[in-house]
Amino acid sequence: MLMFAAMRYRVGEHVLDLRKFELRKNDCLIPAEPQVLSLLFLLIENRDRLVSKDELVATIWGGRAVSDSAISSRIKSARKLLGDDGEAQRLIRTVHGKGFRFVGEVSAEGDVTSVLPLEFNGSKPSIAVLPFDCAEPKLSIISDGLPHDLIVGLSRLRSLTVIARGSSFRLRGWSGDLAQVGATLGVTYCLTGTVHAAGSRVAVAVELVDVTTGNIIWGDFYEGDLDKLHEVREQILAQVICMLELQISHHEAERARLRSPEDLSAWSTYHLGLQHVFRFNRADNAQGLGYFEQATALDPGFSQAHAGISFARFQNAFMQYSDNVDEEIAQARRAAERAIELDEQDPTANLMMGRSLWLEDELESSIPWLERAIALSPNYAQAIYSRAFTHLLMCECKSGKEKAGAALRRSPIDPLRYAMLSCSGFNQAILGNESEGAMLVDRAAREPRAHVMIAAMAAICHMWAGNKAGARYWANDIRERDPKLTTEVFLTSFPFRDAPVRQRVTEALGALSF
Repeated sequence: MLMFAAMRYRVGEHVLDLRKFELRKNDCLIPAEPQVLSLLFLLIENRDRLVSKDELVATIWGGRAVSDSAISSRIKSARKLLGDDGEAQRLIRTVHGKGFRFVGEVSAEGDVTSVLPLEFNGSKPSIAVLPFDCAEPKLSIISDGLPHDLIVGLSRLRSLTVIARGSSFRLRGWSGDLAQVGATLGVTYCLTGTVHAAGSRVAVAVELVDVTTGNIIWGDFYEGDLDKLHEVREQILAQVICMLELQISHHEAERARLRSPEDLSAWSTYHLGLQHVFRFNRADNAQGLGYFEQATALDPGFSQAHAGISFARFQNAFMQYSDNVDEEIAQARRAAERAIELDEQDPTANLMMGRSLWLEDELESSIPWLERAIALSPNYAQAIYSRAFTHLLMCECKSGKEKAGAALRRSPIDPLRYAMLSCSGFNQAILGNESEGAMLVDRAAREPRAHVMIAAMAAICHMWAGNKAGARYWANDIRERDPKLTTEVFLTSFPFRDAPVRQRVTEALGALSF
């Protein structure tokens, strides 16, 4: 059991008790909505600073999209509970366009008291991001600011339960066993970090720990210029969010493999499915689809599992694994629509809805769904890549190249890295940089998981660059892996809008006898 400062706060005649989660005045219980009480605790526990609207939404609403009027309503209710109002703002002050701050006098009551472990329903992975260790106040923009941004960013994902800053930041400077942190906060994972300056550079080291075993499952080291701390913070934020999602998903799948099938939860089954579908081959995709269907049987309201089914059906159609491509397209669309019905704020559901529209040659209609996925999770590398791929199919190549590069920067070891590389390279080749494009797509095609369509892209780019030997190499690779691949099959999966581009693709593959 961890020990913290007093969990009761006195504000005038009012006493807020965090352990009992109640508000009293002169020892009389005051009825209050749980959401309003949570808001009060958040503001009081962070009374030394401004609480932004983003943090408020991330903590109180779990990152869901809420209107300004909903926020104003809860603030008004919180003020009313304490005898404050919007005109006087004696206790809760509004900083227009920024957020809110508790400015009233607060005293903590009672001696040191223990905090009971929090419990979460289900088995969704959960994480606490602790303040990073740092001895230099000038680096607080990184040591406190980056963990805060990570909490807000991770809370937008539907695949993680994220502990609010008000709880995790009480562990500032904690140097004990992280298993105690996990037991107290009810989490499986903990992210810690250290920040220090050396000369004109700042260095940040991060570690992701499985608190149930004490094992470090991922760590990385970042550097940047001291005079560009805001830029450093943004760059690290984007990469760490992507890495955490990838590493936790992979680790959850490995944990699931150690369990007997009857003990698997919907979340465990879902993570096993993800591992298989990202291998992009017929057998693994079928296994992945089976896991996703098992997850929806265990939990019919599991939006991301339905999105997983859409992904597997999309792959069946895109790679033409199935003899009935039209049915796979229809199933991909239906599963995506079901995911949206269950959780319209889920970035993955929006991504799959956008992807399913590619198969129906509705490229313009897919863009708003992909943009929405990115708006819901701005560092969602696969959504950013999917938008780049859509621009490629629409032959808006400059934009496609830039967006593919943005996806790679955010998630440099993404399971779809080869697709991001090939998208960037093919865009380059269409723009007239055939040699550079061929080099990038060739690199993509040589990555372990790259599927046969990437080899076809490499063959085309080498033909355009005048490298017939390179083109023949990939043509032979295609015939060994999929003798049925033809120009028609390729253009069905890649329905380029621009007739001259389609003609160039047809000529390149025709020259290689496809």
